[in-house]
Amino acid sequence: MLHLNNNLYSKEVIINTVPVNTGGIFIFADMALMKKKYFLLLSIVLIGLVINSCKKTGQNAIPALFSGGFWQLASIETTTYTGNQQLTDTTINDTCGQIFTFKPDFTCTYTNFNCLTQSSSGTWSLTPNQLYLNADMTCDSTTTTKTKPFINAQIITLGVYSMVLNTGDIAPNYSLTKPRKIVKYGFIRQKTTTGN
Repeated sequence: MLHLNNNLYSKEVIINTVPVNTGGIFIFADMALMKKKYFLLLSIVLIGLVINSCKKTGQNAIPALFSGGFWQLASIETTTYTGNQQLTDTTINDTCGQIFTFKPDFTCTYTNFNCLTQSSSGTWSLTPNQLYLNADMTCDSTTTTKTKPFINAQIITLGVYSMVLNTGDIAPNYSLTKPRKIVKYGFIRQKTTTGN
């Protein structure tokens, strides 16, 4: 402790940095240096979080799953409802070689829709939340009727080897007295196209 005396007033100065002798080396407890280290560490962690959380372009795996081969139709399940009560459920496994092809340039083709010899083409896109497929191709559903079966298809499952799409009356809000029909298409990935 250092005492300074003056005629007008007395001052007392206390030195906060106290040398500590540990094996002949003096270490000064400097809190400012420790605060700088923690601030630097926190800054590095925050910068890392910001860099990793930024949206990366051109690295979306969902469109790549669609366009990584040909999808052969394996089954069609048609379910009818009145309101939320299921009335019928029919599954067809003989799908006559129907092939759905997606290309990276967002064009698509569908061959043999509804077991009719045909090839339909159009474009495809995903909704921003990537839960719905919009494929605008027009297919013949009978010899006289045309349809866009995958214009608003709900993606139920999408993986490396399988894809399941719901079409039809898939709106989340529906009348409890109105009949509705949901058609579920199950596809498996093929490396080469097959025909009947």
